[in-house]
Amino acid sequence: MPRSPDSAQRAKVFAIPAGAPFSATLTQGLLQRFGSDVLALADITIYLPTRRAARSIAEIFAKKATGATLLPDFRPLGDVDEDELLLDASDDFGLKPAITPLRRRLLLAALIHRWSCSRDGGALAFGQAAGLAKSLAAVIDDIETQGADLEKLANLAPLSLAEHWSDVKEFLALIQTQWPALLEAEGCVNPATHRNESLRALAKRLQDAAPDRPIIAAGSTGSIPATADLLGVIARLPKGAVVLPGLDRSLDDESWDRIDPGHPQFALKQLLQRIGVVRAEVADWTDADGLPVREQILREVLRPAPTTDAWRVLAERGGAKLVAGLEGLTLMKAAYPAEEASIVALLLREVLETPTCTAALITRDRALARRVTAELQRWDIAIDDSAGRPLTQTAAGSYLCLIAEAADSGFAPVPLLALLKHPLATMGEAVGIFRSHARKLDMLLRGPRPNSGLAGIAAAIAGADGEFRSWFARVMAALAPIETALSAPEVTIRDALTAHIATAEHLADRLWQGVSGDAGGAFVAALLDASADLPLIEARSYAPLFRALAEEQAVRPPYGRHPRLSILGPLEARLQHFDLVVLGGLNEGSWPASASNDPWFSRPMRQAMGLEQPERAIGLSAHDFATLAAGPRVVLTRALKAEGAPTVASRWIQRLEQLTRGLNIDGALAATADYARIAAALADPGKPDPIKPPAPRPPVEARPRKLSVTEIETWVRDPYAIYAKRVLNLRPLDPLDGEIGPMERGTTLHRVLELFAREYPKELPADAAMRLVEITDQVFRELAIPKATLALWRPRFLNAANWFVGEERGRRAGIAEIFAEVKGEHIMKGPAGDFTLYGRADRIDRLKTGGGAILDYKTGAPPSDSQVLKHLAPQLALEGAMLAAGGFKDIGPLTPEELVYVRVTGAAEPGFFRAVKTDAATIAKDALERLVRRIVLFDDPATPYDSRVAPYRADVPGDYDHLARVREWSASGWRGERE
Repeated sequence: MPRSPDSAQRAKVFAIPAGAPFSATLTQGLLQRFGSDVLALADITIYLPTRRAARSIAEIFAKKATGATLLPDFRPLGDVDEDELLLDASDDFGLKPAITPLRRRLLLAALIHRWSCSRDGGALAFGQAAGLAKSLAAVIDDIETQGADLEKLANLAPLSLAEHWSDVKEFLALIQTQWPALLEAEGCVNPATHRNESLRALAKRLQDAAPDRPIIAAGSTGSIPATADLLGVIARLPKGAVVLPGLDRSLDDESWDRIDPGHPQFALKQLLQRIGVVRAEVADWTDADGLPVREQILREVLRPAPTTDAWRVLAERGGAKLVAGLEGLTLMKAAYPAEEASIVALLLREVLETPTCTAALITRDRALARRVTAELQRWDIAIDDSAGRPLTQTAAGSYLCLIAEAADSGFAPVPLLALLKHPLATMGEAVGIFRSHARKLDMLLRGPRPNSGLAGIAAAIAGADGEFRSWFARVMAALAPIETALSAPEVTIRDALTAHIATAEHLADRLWQGVSGDAGGAFVAALLDASADLPLIEARSYAPLFRALAEEQAVRPPYGRHPRLSILGPLEARLQHFDLVVLGGLNEGSWPASASNDPWFSRPMRQAMGLEQPERAIGLSAHDFATLAAGPRVVLTRALKAEGAPTVASRWIQRLEQLTRGLNIDGALAATADYARIAAALADPGKPDPIKPPAPRPPVEARPRKLSVTEIETWVRDPYAIYAKRVLNLRPLDPLDGEIGPMERGTTLHRVLELFAREYPKELPADAAMRLVEITDQVFRELAIPKATLALWRPRFLNAANWFVGEERGRRAGIAEIFAEVKGEHIMKGPAGDFTLYGRADRIDRLKTGGGAILDYKTGAPPSDSQVLKHLAPQLALEGAMLAAGGFKDIGPLTPEELVYVRVTGAAEPGFFRAVKTDAATIAKDALERLVRRIVLFDDPATPYDSRVAPYRADVPGDYDHLARVREWSASGWRGERE
């Protein structure tokens, strides 16, 4: 029969085995003691680690109670988070309130920023200071939680580190000197201090009052010293009791004495020592014994390394008895993380086949949690993930971030359009109308970026219709507050946020609705309060600061999740019970997390200050693992590779495999079903049936009867592109925020040389080079080339100008007249009717011999003679044919004598003139004959427009390759000429 907590002469400490469901067992023990008296239950106060644990036990009480009953008073202790601490409403201890996390973060950031401004080497941006503030806040909590001595800061570093340490010490001195004064001015204390003082005040009140009613603390490991002290007081109250989770009372004394901080029992051992209780004095809470053989296996797996020689005794006894303990414990290894997620999702889905059964994935790996959430959507299952989603991944959060980032970019097209296309952005208009205007703005802003700011956007769309310009004027009015706020070099966070909210509410009338709206509103309100009286920051720091702070806000949907499936972290899973527990992501660095070095204190420094070593966290994590793995049905999963590299199994998995191999029972961990194969089968699309290359055959009357000389090359190399462009009438869009690159450089060059040729069609003046430079600068102004681009281009254009004029002087001796940018066309007969070839020659020279030369300007590499002769680059040859046929009416028919490529780079080798070596007239005639044959071929309705027959380069995609689905039927991107 379980003992009742009725003696005040000794500490009353009980334990529930790791393999027993803690909440159900705790409830069972309470009902055994007090269940016959309804009023007695209501008189009990039970302190639990977290709110989740309190809810869980309250639900079990409600289910197990017979008839009407009053539940005990459940209160979370805040073992994990100060925000979890909930004392009685009457528990007014006269304590200062805890400073809010946001306010502390911003005050520390301002303090760090001010400190950095006073030092040589440049000040930190406020965003960087906010990042350091987060780390510094963690240091403060660590120091105050563990009661470390800050006075030892001055003498911590050895002489070898003194110079480096002086900088760190000066920084850390902020929390010793200036930070307390700031807290005093705020009338607040640090959260850890508030928690510690609250717990100590509660402990003193209980000790002084010694209430004659049941006070029970259950499920806490006492990892926080103030909590441990409270547990010690509760254990000695007249009707007090402490119920420990998973205390191993069967571990031999030698191993117990040699436990290190990485062992799962270390925290409980410290707790017992702190409250003055010997392990042998701890009693069972109930008769429940969990799964003793499973616990024995886990005890051996996690045994302190110095005593693992005890494994020999197990081996001598044989492992047959232990196989029963492994029943229900399965180890599954996936090849990669996606497969692990598929296996876990399948396991969770399988549980739902049994009514009332519950399951949970418990993991520290957030990527795995997200993957499993996505996998479960295959069955339309929305799983309850305790971590929630970052505010930035919700509708309201992403919208607010887009506003800040659009303003920060000077309303560059991409972030501006991302904002205006957000589902919340409607400005009170019908969604369809607003989206239609946003899409039109998208089309108008294609190409190089306009000038900065909303005024630059307005100038770029000045040619649009009046209705659209009126709509954009309203958008500008909505965006004006934040543009004004962030246009100054510096701004206060509060002023920027106020403008931010004004813009957000003007642009979205449904902003604060729904779960994400509530969360966004709460965050913004908290940030407004937290940013009061803060100094100016750089305006450019506001957007990244806002996103960083919003990223840390978790949003948890209050409804719509599956009631029987959960994803939990190890902390949230404490004291919970599920029919199936999946412990996922069991790799080193994930679970347990790496015992990373403290960025502020080395290990000797931590020891000197009285701070715990990082391995203590591994010990707590090991306790979570041991408790969870002791359940009746547990699956352990890990991925063998992640991001292309092999992973290292969690140390506990390594130990488990070593032990079972040594006992020749490793097969007992194998799954009864091949879940990896089943998961793969679910995702298997079946035997691939590669599509055939497209071969559209439009009717002849739909086929183009007019093409430019440049399109003829496309027709030869990629007929499908002509089909998409001329038959389907599809055109590639210019990119948004397009970089000024080779195309724009080529356009500029053509315009410069056109104006130069028109101004001097015959003789060149003595100052021709200077005049060419003047024309170049004129074109730069006409085309509004940005200054940054000019800084790169102008030196090359100047170099090219001097070289070009020198070459021209030599050529002009044989030229009668020059014609620039000459339009022409030539009509040919085809089976389906006339076919028009048209084009614009960069330059045609009437030679003094009576013939003509056609020049083509290039900023890149020109085609080779071989490509010209094979009709793969027919532009110049066809222009020659047009010249011979009189297609350039302003010039008349001339025999083509030269086909010349002029490459202009302005580099060390500024350029060259290169004439095609084969007779120009012959090449032109052959090109025209080939074109006529192609016209005849494509006037046959059976001739298809094949894709990528002879691409210029197989690895360079064409404008229409995605429509032709090239990568689905061609690994190389090359099809080959159709016979």
